[in-house]
Amino acid sequence: MNDSLRDVRNEERNTICRVAGRVMTHMGSCMAVLKRRARSLLCRLDVTVRLLLAEPEKGAVTAEYAVVLVAATGFAALLVALMKSDAVKALLMNIVKKALNV
Repeated sequence: MNDSLRDVRNEERNTICRVAGRVMTHMGSCMAVLKRRARSLLCRLDVTVRLLLAEPEKGAVTAEYAVVLVAATGFAALLVALMKSDAVKALLMNIVKKALNV
């Protein structure tokens, strides 16, 4: 009985060791996958940072055009409002009348 109990315990130890070995192998492969993913993400981040440092003003021209267009539109709206006012109409009409009378 003592020998059979020892055999059972040895088998249990062997089973536990085999399972632990498989778990460790699986964990090792999972760690390898995680390392590859982390390396890939770091490479992408590195490329993005290098591109931003190399071309920091990429897209700035488009933003400048947008600002200029907004400013020009505002200025045009101001001119239209001024041209519609009675005072400016009268002033312009006087200038045209004087120019035609001379």
